[in-house]
Amino acid sequence: MMGNRDELHERPAAPLARWAQPDHLIAGRDLLSGGTWAGISEQGRFAVVTNLRGYGAPQPNRVSRGSLVTHLLAGEGRYADADAADLADFNPFNLIVADRDRAWFLSNRPEPVRSPLAPGLYGLSNGALDEPWPKTLRVKEMLLDWIVAGATRPAVLLDRLVEDRLPDAGLAPASPSDAPLEPLLSPVFIRQPVYGTRCSTVVAIDVEGRGEIIERRYSADGAVTGETGLDFGWPV
Repeated sequence: MMGNRDELHERPAAPLARWAQPDHLIAGRDLLSGGTWAGISEQGRFAVVTNLRGYGAPQPNRVSRGSLVTHLLAGEGRYADADAADLADFNPFNLIVADRDRAWFLSNRPEPVRSPLAPGLYGLSNGALDEPWPKTLRVKEMLLDWIVAGATRPAVLLDRLVEDRLPDAGLAPASPSDAPLEPLLSPVFIRQPVYGTRCSTVVAIDVEGRGEIIERRYSADGAVTGETGLDFGWPV
């Protein structure tokens, strides 16, 4: 997995770390809602969530989408069971979750979706799964190139995620973003003083279950402010 988190720069977040509770969870933390946007569990779970654009401003009375990710990773809590969780409790989202046996895609607009994913390469942004937005196609191209070249040194993917030119292939998003300051056609890396790329994350696991998760963080002007890399074990 490789990807960027785009968010308001003023929204507080804690860096990637091993959590105290549960102690098998490794993720950053949204200090506003308490959940996370992406992470892994050493019990053998991975999850990442994005907002889904085109449905208006988020409703403040909804449960935080970060709570869904946290419960899925923790394996406990009201939303820990992906097959039974009430997806209507959340503002619009896309989510990919995986364990040792399977991966699947969840969404709740225009209706609840729980779709198993076959082995392959997927792109997840703020539209439909694999919708061919320029930056989605570009990130998939970057990851495929790395795999074909031998898939060594996951950290090199972080250097590719700072590409801030607008890709010249793909379809424009059909609707404006729910984040008013997000460019309609945005590059992989958004360099913008109010809303932009906050961090890049890479997760890689080899066939023997040796895993690595790396997070590189950025200031509002796009400068690197810190980087954390942690090794973990994935049950095989």
